[in-house]
Amino acid sequence: MKENRKKKQILNILAENIRECLLKEDLDFAELQEIRLRIGKPLIVVYRNREKVLPAGGTEKYAVTREDVRETMDYVSHYSLYAYEEELRQGFLTIEGGHRVGVMGKALLEGARVKNIQYISSVNIRMAHEKIGCADRVLKYITKNREVCHTLIISPPRCGKTTLIRDIVRQVSDGNDFVKGCTVGVVDERSEIGGCYQGVAQNHLGMRTDILDCCPKAQGMLMLIRSMSPQVLAIDEIGTCEEVHAVEYAMQCGCRLVASVHALDMEEAGEKPGVGDLIRKHRFERYVVLGNSRHPGEIVHVYDGRGNILCSG
Repeated sequence: MKENRKKKQILNILAENIRECLLKEDLDFAELQEIRLRIGKPLIVVYRNREKVLPAGGTEKYAVTREDVRETMDYVSHYSLYAYEEELRQGFLTIEGGHRVGVMGKALLEGARVKNIQYISSVNIRMAHEKIGCADRVLKYITKNREVCHTLIISPPRCGKTTLIRDIVRQVSDGNDFVKGCTVGVVDERSEIGGCYQGVAQNHLGMRTDILDCCPKAQGMLMLIRSMSPQVLAIDEIGTCEEVHAVEYAMQCGCRLVASVHALDMEEAGEKPGVGDLIRKHRFERYVVLGNSRHPGEIVHVYDGRGNILCSG
């Protein structure tokens, strides 16, 4: 039932020609990750973690037209891109179901800030994938005395770090044998953790979770601490000095942190400005390294705060 709903949500926003190409392939929408439209270029999907170029019929590749992009964006925006100007300046829109539609084209600037995007030439539809229970394996390693340890998830792109954070948040919020249910604050700068649509999270984040959608991470952490008194804070992809300072401040305020960073391994994460300082200061008590040599979300290692391996493979 859930996958049928996802299929309908995606097909409803696609131009008719694009929709027909997908339906001819008889794809399992549970395994569909991305749909990429680029004007004048082949229609490409990421399916089961591999790129697939879709044909128009026979062996001929389907070339995306300007009309395909325009029609798709009309459906995405309910025929009013102007109403989504605030979201477009960030380069994406979130649709029902938490799926994210990234857009590229001509940037309109207001001073040094992007005001809007016009003449859209590329569209990337990223499907929201919620995997209930995917954090089961790591939860016993990132908790102690039924409380969450300060945890940093280290992962290359497309290895399931956001999916893992989402399920950690759900389990910590609801509580279970490893952790007592507690108040969780989520700063979801790019609407990826909660997949909010019209302010409501489309993904299951637990009964004690407060989410701040489309807010810069550093500012959002401070806002949540001051207004919602979270016991745990969850953020995706820390990197800037401002974000690192906000993480340290949150830790000093007694919040437990669950965060992530893009890196191949502990060594590469330790070389990153700001994040490397947190690692060298032993601010985090646990490190979870993800990979995808066998499948997305593969746990390569779990380390303690001193770099000792707690779990492998």
